[in-house]
Amino acid sequence: MAAERGGAHRVELCAKLAVGGLTPGEELMRQVRGQVQLPIFAMIRPRAGDFVYSVAEFERMRSAIENAKRLGMDGVVFGLLTKDRRIDVLRTKELMEDARPLPVTFHRAFDACVDLLKSLEDVIKTGAARILTSGGAPNAPEGVYSLANLVAQARERAIIVPGSGINAGNILLVAQKSNACEFHSGLGTQLPYGSKNYLRFENEVRRMASALAEPQLKG
Repeated sequence: MAAERGGAHRVELCAKLAVGGLTPGEELMRQVRGQVQLPIFAMIRPRAGDFVYSVAEFERMRSAIENAKRLGMDGVVFGLLTKDRRIDVLRTKELMEDARPLPVTFHRAFDACVDLLKSLEDVIKTGAARILTSGGAPNAPEGVYSLANLVAQARERAIIVPGSGINAGNILLVAQKSNACEFHSGLGTQLPYGSKNYLRFENEVRRMASALAEPQLKG
């Protein structure tokens, strides 16, 4: 709700942000859907750790996608890799079918891949609308030149969404250097996850939105 008041355009809903975000429970999805008007994209991630999933974990992801659709989510976020750190194209396509007609964001599992430009083409093959990435760097500000290459290669085929370490102090720089048009921030560098300082969270989101509205960015 604070993100909405601050001017965010979309919310990624997760449980357990401290481990990078897991699938939110049904009651959380129901409550947030009842109180937030923004589009809500639900994380589909059954556990922390790597992104190579067992058959049982994969089935849990399929069930979670069905729950997200039933509970009024506007999109879903997931990522699957093979053991050799490549995009699991086949199983990603299966989840894409389950998610239809909702748009899908392929999350930062992408950054663990051995070849980001090849992986970009693989994700595009799956039909995912967006890729959340730091450009393979520890955070988006450090990965801006890689992000710019990804944006240029993706063109109109997928939206590259820089994420990790973005805040009001650096979002304009990331925007200018990467040429991206959408940005992801959990504000973990400004507020510890689980903080109840909702007013500060709202103000930080507002500062990011204001930075992106600067005339020099539009030019």
